[in-house]
Amino acid sequence: MEWIWYIIAALAAGIGTGLAGLSAATVMVPIIIVLCPSFSGETGVYQATAIALASDILGSAVTAYTYGKNKNIDLKRGWIMLACIVTMCTVGSYVAFRVGNVVLGSFTLFLTLCIGIRFLVKPDTSRKVQAARGEKLGLKGVIISLLFGLPIGFGTGFVGTGGGMMMLIVFTAFLGMELKTSVGTSTFIMTFTALIASVSHILIHPAIVFEKWPVMLICITVATAASLVSARFANRVKNRTVGLVTGAVLTVLGAAMIILNFWDYLSKITLFTQVMSCLGKMAAFIIPCIIILLLIRAVFKPASYVFRKLLHLVAFSGITFMVMQAENWPSVVLSSLVIAGILFPILSILEKESWFHNFFVQKKPGEIKKSMLMLLFMFALLAAVAWGIFDKPFIAATAILMWGTGDGAAALFGIPFGRHKIRFKPADGKKSWEGSIAMLAVSFVCGVLMLYFAQGVGIAKALIFALCAALPGTATELFTPSEYDTVTVPIVIEAVLLLLCITF
Repeated sequence: MEWIWYIIAALAAGIGTGLAGLSAATVMVPIIIVLCPSFSGETGVYQATAIALASDILGSAVTAYTYGKNKNIDLKRGWIMLACIVTMCTVGSYVAFRVGNVVLGSFTLFLTLCIGIRFLVKPDTSRKVQAARGEKLGLKGVIISLLFGLPIGFGTGFVGTGGGMMMLIVFTAFLGMELKTSVGTSTFIMTFTALIASVSHILIHPAIVFEKWPVMLICITVATAASLVSARFANRVKNRTVGLVTGAVLTVLGAAMIILNFWDYLSKITLFTQVMSCLGKMAAFIIPCIIILLLIRAVFKPASYVFRKLLHLVAFSGITFMVMQAENWPSVVLSSLVIAGILFPILSILEKESWFHNFFVQKKPGEIKKSMLMLLFMFALLAAVAWGIFDKPFIAATAILMWGTGDGAAALFGIPFGRHKIRFKPADGKKSWEGSIAMLAVSFVCGVLMLYFAQGVGIAKALIFALCAALPGTATELFTPSEYDTVTVPIVIEAVLLLLCITF
């Protein structure tokens, strides 16, 4: 199992290096020391840092080479930083060994998260006043380089992390470089600092090579390959795209590393571990489904409304799966709110991109994020009522699945085969009898299956209860505007099911 974590750590480190000049140790060290028991000894952190620094050598080198080919390195503005960091990283490496195990600085982890959020909010780093390529440093630039270069160099050698992120800040915020040039210049510098710090670590503690050489080899290989691929991607796309991808990567890495770094404390909070379990299981279900859907779209090119409903079905079934795996209702409610809190700002940012509307097949701007927010908040409420108040753990999931699958069936059957429109008011005139019958049938079947297998209702009652819920659910969907059926239909279905389960 440890080898899987080595590969994941090296892969994440390489992507961070290629996109944002992130030091490999920032990612690799917390993953290795927390999730790999063989690094739990007195020198575990020191060994993990040495392996990360060794991985940084080739990773930073291929990244710098790629950025250099695209003329995205500016040493005329970075040479003082180079001199300071190379000099001080050796000193920091020696002091780190004399001190013993060094705790990964929390500041760096929070910095990674904050910078990731910053790039998500403002992915384009272009400035009104930006340094010209090759422009020499003035007195202010020299002072800034010395002021930041010396502590960054010492910190890089001392904890093996933070150098890439700190250089990115200095180059973009203080020395006027744009993002790609900042990453190229910082990875060029990191190639030398990683080499010096890595050699220093190995000379001071040679057992690293003899005891951990297989780990070092796999980490170097994976990190280098990931750095090369991500660096080539970054240099082929627009600055805004690089900023968005960089922001997403750094935000996820920052949040994950903060959790890992404080795992000893967080793992003692039962509700926290339960929520993390829910989120992890839901991600494990949805991510493969999304990959399969993307392959289906690329190969078979289904109609837009078909792909749209398939995406909806994945979301509904993912929520159902999460509930069936959860230990209690608070973890379900909090997980739904956490997902809403993560998705809403991401969708708000992505909807500004030209490809977003076509990919998600929005009927109007903002529809996806609004529907997703309503779904998750509504589901949190339904779970709190059904499970928290009436102790019926799977009724909320049943209501969601009956509506979601039924709504999908209504579109998949109604659009191509709906010849007989429902004309009486207050129906909108676009829905058909064929689509409504399909919704009734599919939601009924899903209701029976959920009630019988998940909620433990007898088969006879399951048949009656599902039919009694599917009928008003279908009617509610028929008379509700499409943007609000996310809320109205599941509420009606759950209300009917709760009434029947409690009464009978």
